[in-house]
Amino acid sequence: MSLRRPFLYGGLKLPSNIFCAPLAGCSDFPFRQMTSAYRPGLLFCEMVKIDALIRHDPHTYRFLDYSTDMHPIGAQLCGSKSAIAARAARIVEDLGFDSIDLNCGCPVDKVVKDGSGSGLMKTPEKIGEILFAIIEAVDIPVSVKIRSGWDESQINAVDIVRIAEQAGAVAVTVHGRTRQQAYKGPADWEIIRECKRAAKEILIIGNGDVFDGDSAQRLFAATDCDGILVARGTLGQPWIVEDIYRQLSGEPHRPFTVDDLRADLVDHFHKITQYQPERQALLDMRRVGCWYLRRCVGAKGLRMQLNQATGLDEVFSLLSANDWSALSLVEKSVVAQVGE
Repeated sequence: MSLRRPFLYGGLKLPSNIFCAPLAGCSDFPFRQMTSAYRPGLLFCEMVKIDALIRHDPHTYRFLDYSTDMHPIGAQLCGSKSAIAARAARIVEDLGFDSIDLNCGCPVDKVVKDGSGSGLMKTPEKIGEILFAIIEAVDIPVSVKIRSGWDESQINAVDIVRIAEQAGAVAVTVHGRTRQQAYKGPADWEIIRECKRAAKEILIIGNGDVFDGDSAQRLFAATDCDGILVARGTLGQPWIVEDIYRQLSGEPHRPFTVDDLRADLVDHFHKITQYQPERQALLDMRRVGCWYLRRCVGAKGLRMQLNQATGLDEVFSLLSANDWSALSLVEKSVVAQVGE
């Protein structure tokens, strides 16, 4: 398989089979404003905890902010209680989301400790129960994101694909790393291929180590997956979806310059200031600035200055005064880190 435009996803007709992942602490509203401009097939909000959603926690609901031009848009639920999963799913559907994904991939300790996220990889039967409860409760497509397994001794992604298919899910996104690996080491694309071979009707979405158009093409070729979920590859380069489209369509690669990067960085910063109060905006801009500027040779000084800025005016003054002609883009793909 390769690029499909449009792409049938349950009852939805999506613009393509190239998706942008939910990234906790990263894919907030301004981030999605940037990536949605490049028309991914499906765009996800940050994951939300099922428990907090049914408590109507306002902070949790803010994770689900979106604008109409972000459609098609998906929500990702995180939790291990099938008894309340249906209620959370109905809330999300009522908010106008186009699809729901169950998170079985987050490796963070505070998520895993109650059996949520990738903790569910240890209890595959519970994944089936939760999926079934959600699918019975809503009319929109339901998917699940998994890892290859809990650790190297428990590689069970293929088994979970079969469970998800039996439960009625439309797709399984397979991240080719175990929970124990987190984001370390290369992703194992072979497990994605094995999941594709095991699937009957369910779609298999490949995930892991897609940072440019070339790696997306190689993932399709190596796994025969139905679609790709781009995760860390979106950090600091919202245009990656366009790069992938061009690569897979055989179109010339669009030359990207330092001036292009500066323009997107400034645009992203403006969107942050329009969405967040000043203190939070400053914190977000430090993180986002690191994503973009990691892609520039000679930008260390600017990164340090942005991290020390005490006001929004100072941030934009630094960007305006910087000698961008002295910077150059790194020649190979750069991986921005989720925790930055």
